[in-house]
Amino acid sequence: MTVNALIRSAFVEDAGVIAALATELGYPTTTEQAAGRLSALLARESYFVAVAEVSSRVVGWVAVERRLLLESGERAEIVGLIVAATSRRAGIGAALVQAAESWARAQGMQVLSVRSNVARTDAHPFYEGLGYQRAKTQHAYTKSLAAVRAE
Repeated sequence: MTVNALIRSAFVEDAGVIAALATELGYPTTTEQAAGRLSALLARESYFVAVAEVSSRVVGWVAVERRLLLESGERAEIVGLIVAATSRRAGIGAALVQAAESWARAQGMQVLSVRSNVARTDAHPFYEGLGYQRAKTQHAYTKSLAAVRAE
């Protein structure tokens, strides 16, 4: 089933639903956090955030970043793509990716990449179905840089 969605640039006023969707996918985010982040990102020319509306209700979003890497030059990367569970498999994710591709082309980018967590097994055939090819598998590491308190 394909749903007709309106894809538009995000506004700071979308922060509440963006936060709710991020939380739904396992990234707990408050409206205030999303508003602050969105405000900062929308001010950057190297960033694009779009939302998908169905019947005037936001049901998904995509974020794309143009970045310059020392080892491989400039590229665009989808850094976030979320569609509400109740709206999946209706063409909304594909429409958001198409908006990301259009933005990347307008930026002069030759390639758009995306990373997908190995745990998101439904996402892998989705991207492959849109013509994306798996380039590598990697591990992601994080380290908290919070100050350690002396006792």
